[in-house]
Amino acid sequence: MRLLSGVPASRLTSPRISFARSSRRSMGANGPASSTAASSSSSSATAGAGAGAAQKPWLFVGLGNPGRMYKGTRHNVGFEMIDAIAEAEGISVSTKQFKSMVGKGLIGDVPVMLAKPQTFMNASGESVGQLVSYFKIPLNQVVLIYDDLDLPFAKLRLLPKGGHGGHNGMRSAIHHLKQSRDFPRLRVGIGRPTGMMGAIGFVLRAFSKEEQEELDSTFLRGLQAVRIMLLEGFNKSATFVNTPAPQPRENVEEMKIT
Repeated sequence: MRLLSGVPASRLTSPRISFARSSRRSMGANGPASSTAASSSSSSATAGAGAGAAQKPWLFVGLGNPGRMYKGTRHNVGFEMIDAIAEAEGISVSTKQFKSMVGKGLIGDVPVMLAKPQTFMNASGESVGQLVSYFKIPLNQVVLIYDDLDLPFAKLRLLPKGGHGGHNGMRSAIHHLKQSRDFPRLRVGIGRPTGMMGAIGFVLRAFSKEEQEELDSTFLRGLQAVRIMLLEGFNKSATFVNTPAPQPRENVEEMKIT
């Protein structure tokens, strides 16, 4: 995965069991040391928890298919988004757990897990369900990232809950989360096929060089959304993602002329 330009890496390590420690602040066994930003970002998820209770990690799951033949295809944008987050934040996604490649670390002072299920897309829920159950992660801290045919290419949409929309990976996740749909999802638009190409062939098609460059900007925006979500709250992140980005001034001027 290419390092996204303009994205500072926090250089966090990723132990096999415990969460990574920040180079500036240590994190005890029961969660990070005092941090106003971290406590405010996760207030909704920890409401009602007693003082000193361990802070549950956020789980970000990118959906995709394992193997070299699927790398760089439209159906694997969830994997690519996880790779972008991992590289920018210095988290190694290299541990095999519950049928996923998993990485653990901190973003700010918030513990996170990054996961890429290795079950193939249609069985992704097997891994998601086991991770959520074992680590006892609240569903409002489980964010699934996946491709969406119904969104324009390279556009993002962040929602707090919803159905599977015909996506088999999401269908599997909902099934293995006891039919609950009450978990956030970040959808990455891949557009629809043109001409006679079917949807299956389209989602397994690789991106062109130009498309990949445009997607890199989308992944950077997704990374920003994740940081806002953790440090400022889900609602602010959703506003950031779902509000159209302002057009460059030169584009606006061209529109006026034409």
